[in-house]
Amino acid sequence: MINKVVSNAEEAVKDIPDNAVLMLGGFGLCGIPENCISALLKTGVKGLTCISNNAGVDDFGIGLMLKTRQVKKMISSYVGENAEFERQLLSGELEVDLIPQGTLAERIRAGGAGIPAFYTPAGYGTEVAEGKETREYHGKMYLLEQWLKADFALVKAWKGDTSGNLIFKGTARNFNPMMAMAGKITIAEVEELVEPGELDPNMIHTPGIYVQRIFQGKDYEKRIEQRTTKLK
Repeated sequence: MINKVVSNAEEAVKDIPDNAVLMLGGFGLCGIPENCISALLKTGVKGLTCISNNAGVDDFGIGLMLKTRQVKKMISSYVGENAEFERQLLSGELEVDLIPQGTLAERIRAGGAGIPAFYTPAGYGTEVAEGKETREYHGKMYLLEQWLKADFALVKAWKGDTSGNLIFKGTARNFNPMMAMAGKITIAEVEELVEPGELDPNMIHTPGIYVQRIFQGKDYEKRIEQRTTKLK
């Protein structure tokens, strides 16, 4: 068995260079690689292109990296919860590719599956279609979209073993499994790290072949973007 364990987040991300392309799992603040983001803040790496559904909030997640000007470009589907993201976008300080959410997911999945391009109807007739090849199928127009891949994929799982096999929990699964497949080097942080054989093979979402580094995370806040309560 190959042991892929590194001691902590700092060790896992220490060789991520300036101008790298990163994928960061999560949806809102659910399932984000909290420890890896904190470690990147300490390294001071800059010029990053970050592929993520959104950019966290102003004081948590990727939003922290925007504040320190470590992110050059965001490839995302949603801006609304992060005022600093919005400010940098509107002022021209940050390059942003806004992509329909389903298209973003499929472009990442295609990158992991080795599919260089695919046709989708999403975005046809809008700004999303500018400069892209179109084709008609069965009377409907489609856009040609290209895969997305990354130098490093940073993902967060519930459980993992030392060989890199991962299990995600509930909605924290979101973009994480497909991103794990689309990174040249995939770094997984997990809440619980076990020995090979302790995970039920039928429950594994990401096989260890896609993961190069794994570590047990700590001090997870698991923040909620907007807490809604109802008074009776």
